[in-house]
Amino acid sequence: MPVPHDIVTTLRAAGCVFAEDEAELLLASARSPADLDAMVARRVLGHPLEHVLGWACFGGVRVAVDAGVFVPRRRTEFLVERATALAPRGGRAVVVDLCCGTGALGAALVTALDGGAAELHAADIDPAAVRCARRNVAPLGGLVHEGDLYAALPAGLRGRVDVLLANVPYVPTGEVGLLPQEARLHEALVALDGGADGLDVLRRVAAGAGRWLAPSGVLLSETSGRQADAAARVLADVGLTVRVETDEELYATVVTGTRTD
Repeated sequence: MPVPHDIVTTLRAAGCVFAEDEAELLLASARSPADLDAMVARRVLGHPLEHVLGWACFGGVRVAVDAGVFVPRRRTEFLVERATALAPRGGRAVVVDLCCGTGALGAALVTALDGGAAELHAADIDPAAVRCARRNVAPLGGLVHEGDLYAALPAGLRGRVDVLLANVPYVPTGEVGLLPQEARLHEALVALDGGADGLDVLRRVAAGAGRWLAPSGVLLSETSGRQADAAARVLADVGLTVRVETDEELYATVVTGTRTD
């Protein structure tokens, strides 16, 4: 069915750069003409496209994205790519997705590891994110826990985590107001604000990593290019062996810390 021209025109007038593509997605997802009108209206008001659709494609996986929950960014696929390369083979890897949001990272990684090759746990402090993540993680046999970082995890995971994904908030508090409206108004602040220098949550994750990582286990976290050196020092200061990697095409920077003691 061709996309109505008036929808494309409306979306373009609202500032949607890829108006034609968005119109096609909205049309395909709408259950009725009235539903389509409501979805277009939400998008025009600035709601993220993923919230309007109720889903996003991330790392080859289609994940549910509920209103108010952090939308997985395409650049973060680089973190999953690096985690896939570093995950142990030949056994059932233990994967933890901290600050999981939708659970997209854990879901994409486990899928890349052929599902049954990993034991997946995810955690978030935001109840809305936990509800959303369960929809994405449970079909893969994973568990989602509600709470503050490691406090949410089962004690039995201590010293067993092979891959610790930590897509922590890293926007400095003073720069949150500079974010695009879609993020500022429609995503949870707790998923964006990383403290004065953007590294507060990473410091807390790093401080506990040694107790939760298995021998040779690896912590991976996304950061900005300008924060990369400081983020690397955070991991090095707790005794992890650090590496910083970038993907120029995705404008992505990932810092990894490996337990080598």
